[in-house]
Amino acid sequence: VPLEATGGALVQAGGSLRLSCAATEFILDYYDIGWFRQAPGKEREGVSCIVHKENRTRYADFAKGRFTASTDAAKNTVYLQMNSLKHEDTAVYYCATLNHCVLDPSWARESWGQGTQVTVSS
Repeated sequence: VPLEATGGALVQAGGSLRLSCAATEFILDYYDIGWFRQAPGKEREGVSCIVHKENRTRYADFAKGRFTASTDAAKNTVYLQMNSLKHEDTAVYYCATLNHCVLDPSWARESWGQGTQVTVSS
């Protein structure tokens, strides 16, 4: 069953948004979680990934300094905090489990969920 990202919305450029990805304790203990996005007419790309048990994260260059991935173990939820949003961040965002924390969408372990739409108005 694919993970589902939620929390997308329409936001003005410069604004912030936090996406959520509900997982399970088992998933967080045994797999890494990746954030990916796909803009219209473009291929899906990696945004960030997080290794919960090591508290280690990885970011695409465009996300460094603006996006932060984190986990809430009590809620078994992974978050992607996005600040200083730009128009080019407009995309459908997805989360997925990974065997390794890599930003390559082909490494996603399961099929993609519906994703959540993030639209940044300029």
